[in-house]
Amino acid sequence: MKLHELQYTPGSKKEVTRIGRGMASGKGKTATRGHKGQNSRSGGGVRPGFEGGQTPLFRRLPKIGFTSLNRKEFIILNLDQIEKLNLKEINHKTLIEKKVIKSEKCLVKILGNGAISKIVKVKVNKISKNAQEAIENAGGVVEVI
Repeated sequence: MKLHELQYTPGSKKEVTRIGRGMASGKGKTATRGHKGQNSRSGGGVRPGFEGGQTPLFRRLPKIGFTSLNRKEFIILNLDQIEKLNLKEINHKTLIEKKVIKSEKCLVKILGNGAISKIVKVKVNKISKNAQEAIENAGGVVEVI
């Protein structure tokens, strides 16, 4: 097959109907706009997004975003951060003393980024499998609250 032999599939290209080109065309006189009314006039029609007086969709939707009242926000700690803290026991009280978290109501999750070599006793809300394995392999103890 050569470039000059390429053709469109039959029926894929349709000729554009030319409206408003005289009575003989079958689409003359009102040029498919009907007789009277807003849409028959030049410049007629409604603006984009207009829904006939109903409050439009773009005004019904919230603009800023949505935050769930029941969301749980975790403070995330990685293994390398725990290593730097130099603590033998990691729980809410020790994290407050080190100013990692602000209150005991904060939820803490430990992720497995980095490595840990110290023996640490961990008592947190959530922990990833990788982090738990790494802490237990180092000789530590993990407890999920």
